[in-house]
Amino acid sequence: MRKVRITGVPLDLGQERRGVDMGPSAVRGAGLKFTLESLGLQVEDAGNMPVKIPETQQVGDQAVKYLHEIAATCRQVAEKVKGDLESGSLPLVLGGDHSIAVGTLAGLGSWAKSKNKKVGCLWLDAHADMNTPETSPSGNVHGMPLAVSLGYGAEPLTHLEGFAPKIAPENTALVGVRNLDPAEREVVRKSGITVFTMRDIDEQGLRGVMEKALATATNGTAGFLASVDMDVVDPNEAPGVGTPVRGGMTFREAHLATELIADTEKLLALDLVEINPIIDVYNQTAVLGVGMIASALGKKIL
Repeated sequence: MRKVRITGVPLDLGQERRGVDMGPSAVRGAGLKFTLESLGLQVEDAGNMPVKIPETQQVGDQAVKYLHEIAATCRQVAEKVKGDLESGSLPLVLGGDHSIAVGTLAGLGSWAKSKNKKVGCLWLDAHADMNTPETSPSGNVHGMPLAVSLGYGAEPLTHLEGFAPKIAPENTALVGVRNLDPAEREVVRKSGITVFTMRDIDEQGLRGVMEKALATATNGTAGFLASVDMDVVDPNEAPGVGTPVRGGMTFREAHLATELIADTEKLLALDLVEINPIIDVYNQTAVLGVGMIASALGKKIL
């Protein structure tokens, strides 16, 4: 029986719109544990990690806000993810904002390094999350975690677990992107990662794009992290996200993407982030998130 361990990381220091700290509770309230257990999975909920809140902290460097507080949280996430993997569990990390993925990838990368293996990354997001302190117009870390994991950015984040990068560009795929900052585009182009924009999905179809993205993440690797920002889905389907962008995946495309993840049987860890219940409608974004998690972990229509 496959084991899944859930950890909530209610971090919202990586962005400025309050509410994503309640994301883990919203996902749990949408029936996450029951849904996964109904698939025959052995599920343990480890609760939420304690995190700092903006009201009690100093912003610090405006180019990379709350750097040390976010790094401290991500260090805890990394240790938790590494421990879950060592115990044979699949880490399911619920955000919070997307900066938590710095910790997930640090833990996954450290686990792989200890076994002399490589891991891949599939990043489903409306944004590239490839800003650096030099390119970011806001200094918000939730726009930086993929760059950080590839070795670009502030050292307290890039060198968590004592090494960088955590993932190789040739095993990293970004899917669903449709909103990039001007200077960020250059970082993306130079990084060497595989990128599929919404135009690519329009032209090639979701299945074609996902097959190529998953081939990238699994080529020569022990497996991969799927990091899912709910804003990859169109706001008509997922209104409760921190930074909504029109023109995203449909309900069925979101499920097909996650069903194809399950088909690889190489998923090692899963993030679901950026759900903001304050601006959601009847918790529909969290309900969709639970459905996508279930699809990624093997739920089938027939």
